[in-house]
Amino acid sequence: MTVLTRWEPFREFATLQDRMNRLFRESFSGGQDESLTTSTFAPAVDVYEDEHKVALKIEVPGIDEKDIHVQVENNTLTVSGERKVEKDEKEENYRRVERQYGAFTRTFTLPATVDTEKVSANYDKGVLNITLPKKAEAKPKQIKVNVGSEKQIEAKAPSKAA
Repeated sequence: MTVLTRWEPFREFATLQDRMNRLFRESFSGGQDESLTTSTFAPAVDVYEDEHKVALKIEVPGIDEKDIHVQVENNTLTVSGERKVEKDEKEENYRRVERQYGAFTRTFTLPATVDTEKVSANYDKGVLNITLPKKAEAKPKQIKVNVGSEKQIEAKAPSKAA
């Protein structure tokens, strides 16, 4: 019995890249202990926009709210923080560490339509929600379209000269 398997060449490249990254990480990390404590990361961010605001949702589980800093300056939003390694566990007992630790900084250029004076941030269950309201003049305005007009313009048919 013959089985056909679909070949996906890009999967091969991803696997090769993962292996090369692991090789370089293990070769240049200086040992297991350093690799457990000095890794840096960039948390995942969702950005969406509607007619009233631009909103960001940033995943920062395991980070205390006191370790997260949000700053707006010159139409640039900067979010920074640090996930610290818990020292409760003995590092030599770890077989695999996939969570990333260390400091992070994410910077976003804000559109001119954002009112930087009314930015708010809320941290709940490991998700940082940042709301950036739009300026009143940037919000879409509904314009009423009148049907017909007060003055009716009569179309005159061209006269035929005999």
